[in-house]
Amino acid sequence: MNVATPEATYHYAKQFSNYKDFYIKHNDLIFSKLGIGTFNKEPYKEENYVFHYIEGVKTAIKNGINFIDTASNYRYGQSEKEIGEALKELYAEGTVKREELIICSKGGFIQLDFPFPENPYTWIEEHILKPKLALKEDIELDQHCMTPDYLEWSCQNSLKNMGVDCFDIYYLHNPEMQLIKLGYDTFLKKIESIFKRFEKMADKGMLKYYGVAVWNAFINPKNNKELINLEDLVNIAKKVGGKNHRFKYIQTPFNMGKTSIYTLPTQTVNSEECTLLQAAHRLGMGVISSSSLLQMNLFKKSFKPETGYLLDPSMTLSNDIQLALQFVRSTPGIISSLFASKVPVHIKANLEITKIKSTPRANYDLIYRV
Repeated sequence: MNVATPEATYHYAKQFSNYKDFYIKHNDLIFSKLGIGTFNKEPYKEENYVFHYIEGVKTAIKNGINFIDTASNYRYGQSEKEIGEALKELYAEGTVKREELIICSKGGFIQLDFPFPENPYTWIEEHILKPKLALKEDIELDQHCMTPDYLEWSCQNSLKNMGVDCFDIYYLHNPEMQLIKLGYDTFLKKIESIFKRFEKMADKGMLKYYGVAVWNAFINPKNNKELINLEDLVNIAKKVGGKNHRFKYIQTPFNMGKTSIYTLPTQTVNSEECTLLQAAHRLGMGVISSSSLLQMNLFKKSFKPETGYLLDPSMTLSNDIQLALQFVRSTPGIISSLFASKVPVHIKANLEITKIKSTPRANYDLIYRV
């Protein structure tokens, strides 16, 4: 099984030994504290398909990022294909080996194709309903499907798009989209059938670990019908996979404007209320944070000088984007934080944070009072 290995990810990180606090060990793998993402909002805009991520992904990998994240539906599969092209070029020139990289994708949304099909309903009929990957009632809002057969088919397509044999992490993508329709008990039964299939897919070598990637589902208020309790998912994984189950990661948004996973007690573990990060720690789950820059919405006005000083007392960093990445990179309990960029010079600028250490915990906690 061609996946990231402890030895290779360690070898990769050693090449950047001058970087400060930029690598972390989890499940014996060495992760970069920043990961490169490939999500672009407003997917129907034509300009999303004019540019590409190939040079951005190559730049990230050449400059110390070994954690790569995407999803089957990002730009109708174009993001996965462009990562695949970037990896192929890097392998050919001997820059990196597959085993040095932690590669992830997600399934759940209907990816369609690029160019966008003239009739997406016909596409769904031909690719999903006729092959009996799902029934019409399994598809929510004509865009989300999470039957086990569909998810395995989607994962196979993603592996082909990216030119890899196996994902290091494969996520169920935004399952909360179907939570209200199903109701919580039925939803958990659906999750059980999916986790059973993911365990079989792991046995077949399609994925090493699996996870769940959400938006607000782990941080919604207690009375919200789209709140998922992480402990329930872990218990299901133990039921279907035993103590050596492969459900090891969750992905959830976190940034300077959206701090609930660190501050709000939205979860319960052993009947005790706690934050999501606390719950993940107690349950042995790894946390990957997404939306580190809140799709650039953090920067409508400049950060307060006090915030900048607390994050970077040395005054090394030069802009608010770097400060925002320094914030997520310094959060206790997060393995890696994702940002999306297609421009090599921007990626190099973001990696200026490697010149300084993570923000000390005392300073970090003070930021919440500024």
